[in-house]
Amino acid sequence: MKRDRDEQFHSFVLSRRSGLVRTATLLTGGDAHLAEDLVQSTLTKLYVAWPAVQRADNIEGYLRRTLVNALTDERRRWWRRHERSVAELPDRSRAEAGSAGDLDDGLRAALRDLPPKMRAAVVFRYFYDLSVADTADALGCSEGTVKSQTARALDRLRAALDESSLTGVTR
Repeated sequence: MKRDRDEQFHSFVLSRRSGLVRTATLLTGGDAHLAEDLVQSTLTKLYVAWPAVQRADNIEGYLRRTLVNALTDERRRWWRRHERSVAELPDRSRAEAGSAGDLDDGLRAALRDLPPKMRAAVVFRYFYDLSVADTADALGCSEGTVKSQTARALDRLRAALDESSLTGVTR
């Protein structure tokens, strides 16, 4: 029984991990290390709840919600608030930058500047083309909240991208 469960979970991880990393990288504003941590936390939670995951009507929704919850949990950690990020790690090549590498640097910086809920709303609505209802389910909020967060986020992104194009500087 446990062996079957482990094999099923292993197959699930093989089929979904790269997509999870891509989504987590977008949700963290391009922070590949934090994205990997979120994916590990998410997979751990999914393994523990594997029977419930298999019974879920919408496994994709369950997966997205677990990932967002892991991001929320991570942001609440006390040591995370005292940690300092650096722009570039000296021992890491540019080619390893992450799977969200197809994003323009200006857009990546503008996304990173958004609050986490706004960023998540934009990622799910526009990068993954989810409906307002599916996004609300993933974020655990109302559809109205998704609409307002998305509208505010798009306003901020437009302003940030307009500013960077006027100054010719990418942050």
